Amino acid sequence: MQIANWAGNHDITGTTLVEARTIEDVQRAVADADRVRPLGTRHSFNDLPDTTGTLVTVTSVPAEPALDETARTVTVGAGTRYGELAGWLAGRGWALHNLGSLPHISIGGAVATGTHGSGDGNGSLSTAVRGLEIVGPDGALRTLRADDPELKGSVVALGALGVVVRVTLAVEPAYLVRQDSYRDVPWEAILADLPAVTGAGYSVSVFTNWVDDTVEQVWVKRRVGVEGLEDDDVPDLLGVPASGLPQPLIVPTDEVNTTFHLTAGAWNERLPHFRFDATPSVGDEVQSEYFVAREDAAEALRAVRAVAPGFVDALVVTELRTIAADDLWLSPAYGRDSMALHFTWRNDMPAVLAALPAIEAALEPFGARPHWGKVHLLDAGTLAGRYPRFDDARELVARRDPDGKFRNDAVDRVLGR
Repeated sequence: MQIANWAGNHDITGTTLVEARTIEDVQRAVADADRVRPLGTRHSFNDLPDTTGTLVTVTSVPAEPALDETARTVTVGAGTRYGELAGWLAGRGWALHNLGSLPHISIGGAVATGTHGSGDGNGSLSTAVRGLEIVGPDGALRTLRADDPELKGSVVALGALGVVVRVTLAVEPAYLVRQDSYRDVPWEAILADLPAVTGAGYSVSVFTNWVDDTVEQVWVKRRVGVEGLEDDDVPDLLGVPASGLPQPLIVPTDEVNTTFHLTAGAWNERLPHFRFDATPSVGDEVQSEYFVAREDAAEALRAVRAVAPGFVDALVVTELRTIAADDLWLSPAYGRDSMALHFTWRNDMPAVLAALPAIEAALEPFGARPHWGKVHLLDAGTLAGRYPRFDDARELVARRDPDGKFRNDAVDRVLGR
């Protein structure tokens, strides 16, 4: 059996694929297997979901969202896509605090890898987790609630603790967002006052090829009525006026696949970059991403710009976003407000692997942490010193899965054997 990930740059192998329809299906599959890995919407760009044994996917387990308005939480199937849950919540007057650029990804996979949206004051998607239901190596179902001392180590856990089947997330009242784009903002102006850019809205994304004197565009998403935006009077950004409709993010296409600009609308139709009812991004791509402390961001950007001529031919686009600090042990934003440097590469793995050493060397002085589901070259020997709770996370994995049923080459590489 062999299946590909979303981008087609990695073949996921395994002897068996269990497409679970119920939680009981998951429990049986895990109990009966020697090696197991959870498989979500296949949006990882490396071998993290791989295994020599059984792949278990929960994307067909019913979402069955359960909203608790008093507690301000929703509990939902881990295989549910964010766009599905977001639409369900919006129809009931509720919202999540943030969304990633793609609403097509599964909740369980996103929170397990520290996937994020954007915003100086917004934690990653994982920070919304208030509880997990997880199937452990013996097939037993275990529930972790908000007050469980293991929860902080179990949210961003790379699938190494078991198969998560349901997730409880914090929600808040629904809100409106307006999205505007700014073109050709000078690099030097951005580096001179980076907080003015990243703080220009609730969620901000900077798109660049690194080598031009200006960045191609900046998308600013503002919460209407919260950030002083009540009408169509959109402020300039570092002296650059809003430019109307955005440029295509990846390549020109006849399909309008990006979310709405120029008018205020529902949070779930503005916070992602790509529409849930359209083809996301281009698919034929590879991605890498590194997190640095926000206080080091300007210097880190300068360091990468210095080596950019060596990798620009392999690049489609880079996106820069900020994420608030959190206390999840293996989160790339653990303990520090962060900026994420995201690279969308052409689907040419030799070129990507040739580009990464210079980027990782440029970011080494800043203790860069990788996105766990994207292509990078860092291993446990380097990563251990970049996560204050790294040893605690390793101990938790060893204790909860002593025989390594949920481990694979990727887990061994980044956590150590």
